[in-house]
Amino acid sequence: MIELSDIEIKYGDFIAIKGLNLTIKEGEFFTFLGPSGCGKTTILRTLVGFIKPSGGSVSVFGEDITHVSVEKRGIGMVFQSYALFPTMTVYENLAFGLKVKKLSSDKIREQVLAVAKTVEINEQQLHRNVAELSGGQQQRVALARALVLKPKILCLDEPLSNLDAKLRVGLRGELKRLQKTLGITTLYVTHDQEEALTLSDRIAVFNNGFLEQVGTPYEIYNHSKSEFVCDFIGDINRLKQGILEKVNTVAGTSFSTEKTGFIRIERVAITDQERSGWVSFEGKVLDFEYNGILTKYTLQVGDEQLKCIEKNDGTSIHKDGESVCVALNPQDIMQF
Repeated sequence: MIELSDIEIKYGDFIAIKGLNLTIKEGEFFTFLGPSGCGKTTILRTLVGFIKPSGGSVSVFGEDITHVSVEKRGIGMVFQSYALFPTMTVYENLAFGLKVKKLSSDKIREQVLAVAKTVEINEQQLHRNVAELSGGQQQRVALARALVLKPKILCLDEPLSNLDAKLRVGLRGELKRLQKTLGITTLYVTHDQEEALTLSDRIAVFNNGFLEQVGTPYEIYNHSKSEFVCDFIGDINRLKQGILEKVNTVAGTSFSTEKTGFIRIERVAITDQERSGWVSFEGKVLDFEYNGILTKYTLQVGDEQLKCIEKNDGTSIHKDGESVCVALNPQDIMQF
């Protein structure tokens, strides 16, 4: 549906994006993920039309829209700052774009009420001033204002980053529900790995303007294509020479001891039973973090430190200084 072909974006002599090729399918929730300054918002703004690429083309349904004006692209945008009109009521904010299109008052009211119901804005809130609303309510209004114009594509630029953690998690679920209900192609920009893994059908991971990997959340997390992706997504252990040497000796593997190995923290286990195909080490508990559902341990294994997590089952937890048996499966080790 959306084709970004050989996109290049320059600021003077600085090339922010070079040779980007990306295809986004109709109806999917597609996320641009990466650290601040990696180019993800630049790419989103190029699609919307705020930035003109110095090279390449942008196509939607086979139509080249590279030089089409923003208002004619049929793309809705929700900004990080929401960009609402603070002196207007919620209703007036939602109706603004429809008035620009010169729709009748009855048609405007019909569409505003319909979209308000979709995003769960009630009648009382419609007549309140935007400045009186909480951050979560303003986020809903910004989303509704984009949806009321019935765009073919919805772009969201870190729309939850200004909210507190609990509200962010709640609205994350609502965003996914809404996207599934409407079936609208959604492009989402975030630096939050958990947000990307939770919401997305597919993720594009960016690093300094370079596309590191595109894949499903499962593929990105379990089959990372580069050291950057592996290290950026989720929590990770770095395995050095000592552990890799023992893994090679016991399991007959051939990991390079000159390179770093990586293993997810949930793939390291504290165990009192032998596990077929796994390699065991003597370890000592240095520290632990208890969060109710899980306990995260920091373990000393030889000259190295490993982290692991255990699901809390109501039994006692391992204490600082306790000697434990630590095991890992060589098949879970990634090396690049």
